[in-house]
Amino acid sequence: MRDIHGAGYVERLEAAAKAKKALLDQFRPKAAVSDPHFEAREARRKAELQAVREARTSAKAAKKQAAEDARLAGEAALAAEAAAAQDAKRGVRTERKALTKAEAKAKRDARYAARRARR
Repeated sequence: MRDIHGAGYVERLEAAAKAKKALLDQFRPKAAVSDPHFEAREARRKAELQAVREARTSAKAAKKQAAEDARLAGEAALAAEAAAAQDAKRGVRTERKALTKAEAKAKRDARYAARRARR
């Protein structure tokens, strides 16, 4: 059977192959067009990322330092409280010793006065 337009068998095969190739070319990935601003955008993105990382690191360090300062302040308060308690205890002891010495002196003086009164 012959084609009316005069196309032979080989020509029809070639036309079919071209059509199939054109159909497949639609699904092939296109060559990527390089963006002229790609490097600049990438550098800006990396700089922003670095800035965010540094901010997070500094915030983390500040938080850690604040916790350490609070711990040290707590320890200092406890030490001051212990020192105040120790000083109060020493004060009571010193006062008690002073009273004991005063009482002893008063007893001595009373004995001395009694001895003088007997003579």
